[in-house]
Amino acid sequence: MKATRADFERQLEAKRLQFDLANNRLTQRAGRNIIGAVAIGVAMGVLLVLSLVLVKALFMVFVAVLLGMGSFELATALRKMGERVPRTPAVVTTLAAIPATYYWGMLATVAVILAGIGVTALWRLIEAMFGGHPATQYQFGRDVAASAFVQGYVTLLGCFAVGLVAQPDGQWWALAFLLIVISVDTGAYVSGLNFGKHPMAPKISPKKTWEGFAGAALFAIVMGILLSLFMLGQPWWFGIIFGVVILTTATLGDLGESHLKRIIGIKDMSSWLAGHGGFLDRLDSVLPSCLAAYVVFMLVAH
Repeated sequence: MKATRADFERQLEAKRLQFDLANNRLTQRAGRNIIGAVAIGVAMGVLLVLSLVLVKALFMVFVAVLLGMGSFELATALRKMGERVPRTPAVVTTLAAIPATYYWGMLATVAVILAGIGVTALWRLIEAMFGGHPATQYQFGRDVAASAFVQGYVTLLGCFAVGLVAQPDGQWWALAFLLIVISVDTGAYVSGLNFGKHPMAPKISPKKTWEGFAGAALFAIVMGILLSLFMLGQPWWFGIIFGVVILTTATLGDLGESHLKRIIGIKDMSSWLAGHGGFLDRLDSVLPSCLAAYVVFMLVAH
């Protein structure tokens, strides 16, 4: 019995070492922890689908976590450049804009964001005068501009997804564009990992290749056609258009956030999500795609 148990433990340890070696090789090739990334991605996907399919008002809770953390991450990251964005009013503005969008539309979103920027500017002024974080007139202006950038990039773009879900049958369009974004990321990863040789934008993101982009395009178009036929009730050719639109915005969003991180001088917005970096690192492809999907829905479904 002892010999059998010892043999079993040796086999178990050997399997664990093989798993660790394989995971390390994948991590080195992909530049991130794939196992952790997949686990977190699946968990987020399940929560997303449940929020859209069961009670679509729950989508606000899902978005509040993602956008709230995204605002916090970006406000924190910008401090590395010397731009002091007060994080509390930034996050509160983001959270307030979400229900405003869902119940009263995009005009309410803009109103909340403008009010939030005003409160943030006042907050920063109080910090400069009494809070131990002095600023020249020029620096104060830069800080307010950085606060506006956080709200425009994270809150406004993200709230287009909320505005989309609030529309009749809009949850299916939101699910469709998110599935296309996922297919873009998956296609780029699979194709780039196996065939990638020609860098797409080496100064911005060295790991992205034209071969990866080709795989992303194929996945996006196929997914767009399938979703158009079986979910959105649109002709097959619309799926090609929708897939290409989301492919474009997702790719530009990915490259744009990579460029932003290079300007700031960081690799990831945070390390809160294993294998993913930060919340904003997962939203880079999604945020501009929210706007694109909202516009396409308004043009097609109305």
